[in-house]
Amino acid sequence: MLRTIIFNGSPRKNGDTKSILNEFVKYLDGEYKIVDTYYCNIKPCLDCRYCWENTGCCQKDEWQEIDQYIRECDNIVIASPIYFSELTGQLLNAVSKVQSYWSARYFRKEEIITKCKKGGIILIGGGDGHMSTPIEMATCILHHMKVKNIAPEICCHDTNNQPAINQDYVINAIKEMADFLNKK
Repeated sequence: MLRTIIFNGSPRKNGDTKSILNEFVKYLDGEYKIVDTYYCNIKPCLDCRYCWENTGCCQKDEWQEIDQYIRECDNIVIASPIYFSELTGQLLNAVSKVQSYWSARYFRKEEIITKCKKGGIILIGGGDGHMSTPIEMATCILHHMKVKNIAPEICCHDTNNQPAINQDYVINAIKEMADFLNKK
């Protein structure tokens, strides 16, 4: 059975990003877990360097459960509103724990995540449409979680005028992304 983890960087429980994710999961095969980064207990990386010599993170929070899901899952999706042409701060705080994978690979010469994954990036905003920085950041984060194939990113930056859920190209794009992630 396919397993997908979705990092939701939105603080709005009924906003554009969440409405798109609610629609997106209708097309996903298997099980999925949504990590609402504004409402979970994940402390950001402190650069304490514990992970330079030890597996995992010394801070005990929800990351341990999420870490296990990341290791076992098939797909990882990052979904976020865009604030000042970047992923949200709370999303970045949560995924800063990916530092432990980087440390394992480069300091301890260990591969913590052994299973290659597929991924996706969903970016929603009402601003000026500058999406290159958050795309690069999300891609970097996904690569450190051993995502090898990333679906074409979905970028909707007209939500000040029309909700993302009402934009046909967004709905078509999430169906295509789900189809990409559903294929083994």
